[in-house]
Amino acid sequence: MPARTPRYRTGDADLDAAVEALVEQAGVGRDHDLVFEMVVSALRMGREAADRGELKLVSAALKELRYSFMVFEPYAATRKLAIFGSARITPDDAAYAAARDLGAAMAEAGWMVITGAGPGIMAAGIEGAGADQAFGVNILLPFEAAAAPVIADDPKLINYRYFFTRKITFMRESHAFALLPGGFGTMDEAFELLTLMQTGRAPLAPVVLLEPPGGTYWATWEGFVRQELLARGLIGADDLSMVHRCHDIADAVHHITAFYRTYHSQRYVGQRLVLRLTHDIGDDLLAELNDEFADICVSGGIGRTTASEPEIADGDHVELPRLALRFDRVSYARLRQLIDRLSRAAAPPPSPPPAAPA
Repeated sequence: MPARTPRYRTGDADLDAAVEALVEQAGVGRDHDLVFEMVVSALRMGREAADRGELKLVSAALKELRYSFMVFEPYAATRKLAIFGSARITPDDAAYAAARDLGAAMAEAGWMVITGAGPGIMAAGIEGAGADQAFGVNILLPFEAAAAPVIADDPKLINYRYFFTRKITFMRESHAFALLPGGFGTMDEAFELLTLMQTGRAPLAPVVLLEPPGGTYWATWEGFVRQELLARGLIGADDLSMVHRCHDIADAVHHITAFYRTYHSQRYVGQRLVLRLTHDIGDDLLAELNDEFADICVSGGIGRTTASEPEIADGDHVELPRLALRFDRVSYARLRQLIDRLSRAAAPPPSPPPAAPA
């Protein structure tokens, strides 16, 4: 693939040439254009006399993100579950046990977990999965700066100054999300997560609302959403399909893993949304999808496709079968239902009933 030419420049031809030479000298590979533009941004901020506080924010954020990408990169092939919940939940609370059991079950299923690395629900999730199967993304706060002992000395612990870089890491690295009872932070994470998925700013992923049997936390939350948001038309009925409320660990694990039974990942290529699959689907199911989800297609329908040139150039799962559609880029909850439909179609048949005793 030919080298890309940077389009964002300093406005000074000599300075641009010096930056180009610097990037080349540093041995930057095929994405030299993006590195060029990052350097240009730093130089432009300096020349525009940005406030020192603004420069410190950008510098710290860039360093935090660079380090995060480096820590996660060796584990890119392993799916990861983010676990959110209160730091104030104590080990004798049933919600603590639920988070611990969920972490253990997901590790048993071959997943890793990501938590905020603090006490409470965060510590429980790491305890369940084990430090080898866990990441801690810790926010440095005056009243809650220390990471949980189980992850404190692990190289997969990352400390953040800013909430927004920490949130970017959660969203970028997680393939599913489990929320347990929590305070303002948990509510913030729940609503931001759903907002990003509802608007297509984050990939669709399973979202489990988990609490121990008999708990009312998420039932009360859902009641508010239905009564104050759905009933007033502030969200659509389909939007509720983006969450799964449950009390049972096995139910939570099944919901998370089933999402990826047929669906693998997605990418836009030009005007088409490409859905990568773990295995091909039959003609009958493809016809059913076209009938059930014609409303989310701008034109045409849903069809099989092969890896495009950009995907081949990026080595982007070129071995996987694909479906493509001209998605309307609005109906993300319906797109989630399409993925669920793929998962249900691939579900194994129910076990036969046991034979009657002779």
